Amino acid sequence: MTEKKLGTKVLWNMLSVAVRAFGLSALIILSVATVRADTVLDWNVIALKTTAAAPFNPPLESRNLAIVHAAMFDAVNSIIGEFHSYAVEFGAPNGASPDAAAATAAHFVLVQLYPAQQAVLDAAYATSASGIPDGTAKTDGIAVGEAVAAKILMMRASDGAGAAIVAPYTPGSQPGDWIPAPPAFRPALDPGWGTVRPFFLREGSQFRPGPPPALISSRYTRDFNEIKEIGPATSSTRTQAETDLARFWVSTAPQIWNPVARQVAIAQGLTISQNARAFALLNLVGADAFIASWDAKFTYNQWRPVTAIREADSDGNPETIADPNWTPLLVTPPFPDYIAGHTTYAGAAEEVLEHVFGENPGIVITLTSATAPGVIESYTTFDEIAEGVVDARVLGGIHWRTSSVRGRRVGQKVGAFAVRHFLKPKSEDGNGSL
Repeated sequence: MTEKKLGTKVLWNMLSVAVRAFGLSALIILSVATVRADTVLDWNVIALKTTAAAPFNPPLESRNLAIVHAAMFDAVNSIIGEFHSYAVEFGAPNGASPDAAAATAAHFVLVQLYPAQQAVLDAAYATSASGIPDGTAKTDGIAVGEAVAAKILMMRASDGAGAAIVAPYTPGSQPGDWIPAPPAFRPALDPGWGTVRPFFLREGSQFRPGPPPALISSRYTRDFNEIKEIGPATSSTRTQAETDLARFWVSTAPQIWNPVARQVAIAQGLTISQNARAFALLNLVGADAFIASWDAKFTYNQWRPVTAIREADSDGNPETIADPNWTPLLVTPPFPDYIAGHTTYAGAAEEVLEHVFGENPGIVITLTSATAPGVIESYTTFDEIAEGVVDARVLGGIHWRTSSVRGRRVGQKVGAFAVRHFLKPKSEDGNGSL
């Protein structure tokens, strides 16, 4: 391990100890004083703040973050050339600034996708640009970033996302079919998202799982009785720690998994080129995970637990007893159950981060969530985080365990496919060609 990486790792371990001893304020103070992120990590934070300020739409958020990171990766890689490109190889002048390219690419994309936030984004860009020395390197880097970002945006303009959001959809009428759930009874969100063109996958159905358990099966019965007991708002068996975990993962998947990657990237001392690749893999795979999940959701249209438990008298299963007043801990999202989007993303993220950082990242990963104020979750492996997501969806009363487990498995397949085929180091093939 290099002196730089060793020193950064020691500092990050100090931060983890401080959080456990003194709380999140210690992390904020120490991180500002001791750890300097690079431009890719800076704009990862800015991108997440931008998407968080927009209306709730996890699939769209994941797609837009993927576009941002695809642009940053290809811009930086056009200059450094360490990896095979995603989509664009721009003939960058020698000496062009990768920092200027990354900041410009991210800003260019975000302004196009979130024009209502342009003033905030312009201010962030001015701050980034002020930290880069003026001169030809900066000017050339800006040109690279703009050119690459424009090309990536043009490629994604025809990916079908707009049509997917407004695709017609009629809920089913048979037992087991998804229908809008209480309390708001909102219509299905993004019903055509499974048909959006993926970033890495050939199509959204590439790893489509088999159907959910039949209503009269023993597996469905187990799922039903488990969530009926542990998932309601008034559960007497769910612990406070389990309630905290459920609320923690109400935040969208990108808002949690990107900070995971940032912590480990800083601790391991990744270069700007390596960070551009790591966050491109994470966010492009995350976008594909949502596409794969939505493909399954709107293929099988499985009802949510709140509907199933209230209407269990109609399911033909004598071992599932109805409770017309049953209410989950969390508000049920407006789309079918099978497979769980959060756990599909988790499986994909887990696969990517283990590929990039190793199965043991070597630090305590300390996470917070906007939807669980004051709660700090700590982990030592990516597997632990993904397993926690599976449990959280059940504990919150909004996803069957089978949906959560199978979602994670599909996500792992998505992630494994991506890291096996895309953004690979040129050093692995020796001649720079696939």
